[in-house]
Amino acid sequence: MILCSGEALIDMLPRHTANGERAFAPYAGGAVFNTSIALGRLGVSTGFYSGLSTDLFGELLTDALSAANVDSSMAARSDKPTTLAFVTLTHGQASYVFYDENSAGRMLSAEDLPTLDAAVSTLFFGGISLVVEPCARAYEALMMREKDRRVIMLDPNIRQGFIVDEAAYRDRIGHMMAASDIVKVSDEDLAWLTGHDDLQRGAADLLNKGTKLICVTEGAEGVTGYSAGQTVRVPANKVAVVDTVGAGDTFNAGFLAALSDAGVLSKAEIANLQADTIEAALSLGARAAAVTVSRAGANPPTRAELG
Repeated sequence: MILCSGEALIDMLPRHTANGERAFAPYAGGAVFNTSIALGRLGVSTGFYSGLSTDLFGELLTDALSAANVDSSMAARSDKPTTLAFVTLTHGQASYVFYDENSAGRMLSAEDLPTLDAAVSTLFFGGISLVVEPCARAYEALMMREKDRRVIMLDPNIRQGFIVDEAAYRDRIGHMMAASDIVKVSDEDLAWLTGHDDLQRGAADLLNKGTKLICVTEGAEGVTGYSAGQTVRVPANKVAVVDTVGAGDTFNAGFLAALSDAGVLSKAEIANLQADTIEAALSLGARAAAVTVSRAGANPPTRAELG
């Protein structure tokens, strides 16, 4: 099982009523939540861990997880409210305003961490859940508790406008990247994290700190995987883009699904991946993301849709 650990929230997506009035429609979302849904749709054994509310929006989230065959039994349930994210789109690019104070997800603490059995081979972390307290400390604690026993993948998915204490965030995310076997970043994230616009140099910085594989996405330019002694580039799939909501999250799922298919989700295997295995994982991630950007919202494909 791949356990996705991070935020689940409601994306309030822009719509118009029949009378032409501006409106927002609620959709289950959140970066890590989206990755779990995408993995479930790809037929991978998947679990989801977060703080989930018992309110009506929390039920919407758990119903969506169940529909994708994602196990949410390890989540910490409470009557605190669900996080809401109001989304605006400019030329297909999404921007967000979050309502997150005292939410079920944000108030997750280290006391709420799940006990994991041997069925969990891999943990995935990322998103805004690594920015805000106290949940960021909880996810960091879970990673550090499990990093020597299970494969760890991290996607920081940095939203600079959400970071209040940059020094504290950089310290946490640096610590977590060094503890991760796989780190996925956009080219913009990599430059912000390392100070290097040169992707190979930035990736080398992260590899030198302990990460085994760095995946750098460049939107329409494709994605490159960097490991010790190997660089593997895969072009993006050309599609008509409707919007980019959930694209990176879906890439993460496709990438992990391919590694699961190949039977290499172990610490030893990830440390010694062959170029063809990396290429296959990057390719499935890119293909899955291409489907997501071709339709509105975070609506990742099923395995059947990918052929």
